Amino acid sequence: MNKDLIAFLNKQVANFGLLYMKLHNYHWLVKGRHFFNLHEKFEEYYDEVTEHFDELAERVLMLNEVPAGTLKEFLELATLKEATGNETTDGMIAAILADFEQLDKEFGEGLELAEGAGDDVSADIFTGIRAWLQKNIWMLKMLLA
Repeated sequence: MNKDLIAFLNKQVANFGLLYMKLHNYHWLVKGRHFFNLHEKFEEYYDEVTEHFDELAERVLMLNEVPAGTLKEFLELATLKEATGNETTDGMIAAILADFEQLDKEFGEGLELAEGAGDDVSADIFTGIRAWLQKNIWMLKMLLA
């Protein structure tokens, strides 16, 4: 299998592991007049991120490789940044938007890798994740407008 594609998949396993923790952090620490809506929305996001995280790791396994699986590996491989723990509510929303935009760009590049490797299954997974990201990018932009 294409080593670049495996590296891409593992980078995204790491990104989604990190994003899962970031969203939990925001879920726990969000404050203010939008608490109820955002507390619930962040939980919805980390539940959805969990599904993508698992799907990406299982795809690595299907390709007879081992997915990243430790926090140390996640921090080494991830292109996303951890939450600081002191973000404002608007800062949390902006950080999630930036992460989703970065992931959308990266999955566009990953789609080219998968197609170049003739891996239609990975390409389909990446397309599905991009659709989810793009919908949520639009919604977050509307929230911040």
